[in-house]
Amino acid sequence: MNASRAAGAGAGGRRQVARESAFRHEGFLRYRGFRWAKLASVIAIVAIAVYAWHDPDPRPNGGSWYGYVLGTIGALLILWLTALGLRKRTMTRGAWSLKAWTSAHVYLGLSLIVIGTLHAGFQFGWNVHTLAYALMMLVILSGLFGIVVYATLPRLLSQNRGELTETQMLENLRSLDRQLHDAAQPLPPDRAELVARALDEDVFAGGIWRRLSGSERRGATAAARAAIRGGDDATLRVERLLERKLEIARQIHRHLRLRALLEIWLYVHVPMTIALLAALTAHVVSVFFYW
Repeated sequence: MNASRAAGAGAGGRRQVARESAFRHEGFLRYRGFRWAKLASVIAIVAIAVYAWHDPDPRPNGGSWYGYVLGTIGALLILWLTALGLRKRTMTRGAWSLKAWTSAHVYLGLSLIVIGTLHAGFQFGWNVHTLAYALMMLVILSGLFGIVVYATLPRLLSQNRGELTETQMLENLRSLDRQLHDAAQPLPPDRAELVARALDEDVFAGGIWRRLSGSERRGATAAARAAIRGGDDATLRVERLLERKLEIARQIHRHLRLRALLEIWLYVHVPMTIALLAALTAHVVSVFFYW
């Protein structure tokens, strides 16, 4: 009996550990069984149902009672969504953990497509109101791009590194540089100069745009590898070391490029969000000024 109970307790413990492990590895999109996706869907469906039910004169618009209700909800929601940047600085658990907040940010942000469109009553023109709507859509689209990036690039980063850490990749590069320095001593001056330039090359040089463009492929290491081929044992050794360095440098460049892609969308998302807040302020002020 005791053995049976112990076995049952052991099995229950393993199931509990498995559930806790699954929860820890649950992504923000699937948080709590798509809790925030379901809530955002309910909000969108209710908004559409009320929009279809109410009958403003002469047509749906932001100045109707329903337009004001949706406008208020949308404005407050936008202000809350912008607080994610501040929220990231505080680590907590539970219902309002960073994972929960991010999940809510994504799905409630998507619900703004419905809320904002119905608030406008599909009435658009060349004015500050449509500008605020357009900026809102740009922010949402850039956010969707960010979701795709964070869903795919971390796996690619891991595949590119293999079993190496970033520190190990850099250590391998430094080790090759030391070997190249010693191996290049017997070379003629012109080839030794090419190796020296390759040794001076900084794989981290340049900003985010250079990393995205791939212009590092035309660097000093690639030039030295193209010029130094065959010959005596010393030249063959340098050639092999340059080839190996080029492989590691390309691995690091791919790593930096993927990291840049993880960051680049923020160069659009954050400025567009700031512009949206400015346009939203102008929109609200103008509405109440002329109301």
